Formats: sequence, structure tokens, C-alpha cells
Amino acid sequence: MKPDRDPLSNPTVNDIARVAEVSLATVDRVLNERPGVRKVTVDKVNKAIAQIGYVRDTAAANLARGRVYTFLFILPATANEFVALIEQHIDDLSAGLKRERTLLSFTKVSAFDPMELARAIDAVDPSKVDGVAVFGPETPSVRDSISRLKQHGVSVVSLVADIPSSERDHYIGIDNIAAGRTAAQLMGRFLAGQSGQILVLTGSMLARDHLERRLGFDEVMTRDFPNLSVVASLEGRDDPDLIERLMPAAMAGNPNVLGIYSSAAGNAGLIQYFENSPPVVKPVVVAHELTVLSRAALIDGTFDAVISQDAGHLVRSAIRVMRAKIDNLPINLAQERIRIDVYLKENMPH
Repeated sequence: MKPDRDPLSNPTVNDIARVAEVSLATVDRVLNERPGVRKVTVDKVNKAIAQIGYVRDTAAANLARGRVYTFLFILPATANEFVALIEQHIDDLSAGLKRERTLLSFTKVSAFDPMELARAIDAVDPSKVDGVAVFGPETPSVRDSISRLKQHGVSVVSLVADIPSSERDHYIGIDNIAAGRTAAQLMGRFLAGQSGQILVLTGSMLARDHLERRLGFDEVMTRDFPNLSVVASLEGRDDPDLIERLMPAAMAGNPNVLGIYSSAAGNAGLIQYFENSPPVVKPVVVAHELTVLSRAALIDGTFDAVISQDAGHLVRSAIRVMRAKIDNLPINLAQERIRIDVYLKENMPH
């Protein structure tokens, strides 16, 4: 018996209507979750969809409905080149995505201020925003604000620093514990059996990404390089001026510093310290995020290695994941995995 249709062609709504023995209007109501269809009919349509292997063209359906995606990024207000890169990628993508009926914007809140972040999340209008990417600290107030937003059907992803205790849909960023372990291996190998102290610059003990990097760093240093002593973290609040002011006392209080792990932002302050008060023996420096500033520091030998993540990939991934969650589509986890990149003077991209 000859089949009704070519098995290699894509099933259509007409096929659903034929197999389910209902009208096209009924199929349309079921696909778009409109009221007025009995449960038994909904079940018949869904059974037919599964039977013929129908896959909906979400983009075409959204275009037909005039659907526009509106995504908001909530970023820390800080003198941070990496955050500036994220902002630039949002701006660069905005023009092209308008043609795909996607609108992007960002707002900024004080860095490491969970109450202000929670207020910014609470201020989101669910009738005007479909998805929110949150770059900020994990606290109960932030978690509760995300929960309230999710109750209104808004997709939420955490960006750079995870908020796993919340109801966020997905985390977009590197494995920060693995990044800290990587930094420790680099540091230990650069110092090649020497004995001394390692200074760690962090942003805030409230920041999960900074805490995880320190956790991974300590794990490997303790296990593989017991000859190197890691001193208490210097909290720089991602503020270059504050870091520059804190460095002289930190170096004086730890007279045998052989290495510095700059695990957060504020690299400008560390570089300025080296320029104004160069130590007799320059410590090995492993820093985070490849920016114009850190690239120059690698070239001139101020930094020895930079661990980075692609800011453009972060933004594009956040958009794809929020859109998939809104459309109830699967996420390509391999595509959305953010790699840990390691840069030396010799392998920087042009």
C-alpha cells in the first residue's frame, strides 16, 4: 500500500487535522493554547502530533502572531572592562536582532548590593519583558525576587555568577571552581618549586563566582603546591582605586609574595600599583578576563596568564536560552557551554 505522504517531508498542520479528524481551526487553537477546546479533543490533537512527528516552526508561528521578544540584562555598575564588553556586545547585537523581532536592553545596579539588585528585579514589568539575565550576588532577597518574576512567566538566567538556590532557568558562564583550579595549576607551574606566599585579590565575599574561584584555587594549591602559602583574600570590590590603595599594605604585610591571583575585576588598580610602586621582584600574576587592559599587561609582561570567557558568547547564549525557555524548546547544552580560555603572551587572538 502506498503511504499517504513522503516520509522524508515535514508534517504540517493539515496532517495533524487529518489524523486527529478535527478542523484546522481546532488544531490552531490547541497549538496556541487558546481556550474553548475540550480536553478529549486536545488529547486527540496531541496524540496526532506525536504520531506523525510534527515539529512546530516556532519562528514562523511567532511571526504570524506578531510576537516580539524583549530581554533585559541587569549588570553591575562598576569600572570593569569585562562588564563594559558585555554592554558592548548587547549594543552590537541589538540592531541585527530587531530584524528577528528581539529587543535587547540593559540596566545597571550597584555592584555587590543585593538589596538594590532585588529592587531592580522587582521593578521588571512582566507584561513588557519576556526574559531577564541577572549578573549579581546570590542572597535570599535576590532569590525571592527571581521567584516572584518566574511566577509571572518571565524567563530568568544567571550570568557570569550563578544563583543556584533560585528558580532561575539556566546559568550562563564558566565553571568558576574549575577556573580557580586552572589558575592554581598555572601559578604553581610558573613558580616551579619555589617557596613563598600567594596573594589573592577578590571582589567581594558575597560574590559566588569569586568564592568559587578561591575554593578551586585553594584546593589545588593545598594538594599540589604545599610549598606555596595562600594568604587571606584582599577584597577590592572590583574598584581599581581601592585595589591600588590596598596593595602597598598587603605587600608589606606579606614580605615573601611570589604570586598574585587577581580572581575578580579591578585589574587596572593592580597594574597602576606595579607602575607606581614596582616590587623588587615582580610576582607571577594570573588574572581574569581578556580585555584591552589585560591584553596590554600580557604583552608587556605585567601579567603572566589570563583566564577568560567570551563576553559575546555569554550574551548570545543568554538570548538563545531565554528564547528557548519562552518557546518551551530544548536547549543545546553543548552550544551553550562557556569555555574556560587561557591566554599567554604567545596565543592572544588578533
